[in-house]
Amino acid sequence: MREPSFTMGIEEEYLLVDPKTRDLVQSSPPTLLERCAARCGDQQVSPELLRSQIEIGTRICKDIGEARLALRELRRTVIEVAAEHGLAVIAASTHPFARWAQQKYTEKARYAALSQEMQVAARRMVICGMHVHVGVDDDELRIDLMNQYSYFLPHLLALSCSSPFWEGADTGLKSYRLTVFDVIPRTGLPERFDSYADYQRHIHIMVEAGLIPDSTMIWWDVRPSGRYPTLETRIMDVCTSINDALCLAALVACTLRMLWRLRIGNKRWRMYSRLLINENRWRAMRYSTDQGLIDLGKGRIIPFPQLIEELLDLIYEDAEALGCVREVQHVRHILAHGTSAHHQLKVHTEALAAGADPEEALQAVVDYLIGATSSDLHADEAGRRPTCG
Repeated sequence: MREPSFTMGIEEEYLLVDPKTRDLVQSSPPTLLERCAARCGDQQVSPELLRSQIEIGTRICKDIGEARLALRELRRTVIEVAAEHGLAVIAASTHPFARWAQQKYTEKARYAALSQEMQVAARRMVICGMHVHVGVDDDELRIDLMNQYSYFLPHLLALSCSSPFWEGADTGLKSYRLTVFDVIPRTGLPERFDSYADYQRHIHIMVEAGLIPDSTMIWWDVRPSGRYPTLETRIMDVCTSINDALCLAALVACTLRMLWRLRIGNKRWRMYSRLLINENRWRAMRYSTDQGLIDLGKGRIIPFPQLIEELLDLIYEDAEALGCVREVQHVRHILAHGTSAHHQLKVHTEALAAGADPEEALQAVVDYLIGATSSDLHADEAGRRPTCG
């Protein structure tokens, strides 16, 4: 079997805040998007459901080096253009204290239809995510890999958590985002399909019944992209650190390549029930990396660092082949220093201990997020020219 391209594309959603109040802006200036688009050419900078959100998407990248350049320059562009308009950018999946009922929504037919159909469930979507596309241009292979790959989705979520707060409250979860997202239909773990034709039959039924216009209205944690010959991983929170984001993208690509490599050796990853994988998904939402996940082969909870070391052993050959050993091994940095959720909670606790009132402590979290979103945007090590002007 010919090896897939394993190209990469990364999409991220950011929140725009007022640096004075630290709250979400009610509406971003139209010139902000126009200026970003003018600077970034063939890369995507676009509005999202809320007027306080902005979405970016890299071009198709042949490897992690290209993805690093593209993502860095997109982030830098959005941050710089936002600053020109007196705004700041945070890469986190929820805002620490913003109220969903106060948000204004982007005037776009797709979003209006979504709001009409989902009602308050859609209007509560003050959440951001990170999506990683990996090129797998064989239809049947995409479905086969998706069926096996679901096992690893909780591991990826645990490493990306950035949404511990909701409307001013510490939720007790490291990723609250998915509790908001999961209330709408066609979310969560993907279905399993016998073939690509089986997948198409299910989509056809829903389209013919008038439930959805196309497969882009399927929002599973991983899905065959409706626009590109890719598998699109959607379970992750948006990472505040760009190095964490690139680590997650590399882990996605390497895990898929490892599963492909098993297939060409006439092997495959054992598939487990949605019940068991969902239990790990919940543990990732609740604890991030602090508690273990169930090793479904052994039938017991294993400490998360041990699970990650086992995964690194499995995919080392693939990280070498895809040129992303450094990015994959950054996972040890995440384990040692914590996710964005850990950092946010630490800032909040320390602010309260120093005498801040609850409002000031939450504002301190926003200040941390503003700084951390841009802290890794150093000049490219290879000295190549940026992708945006």
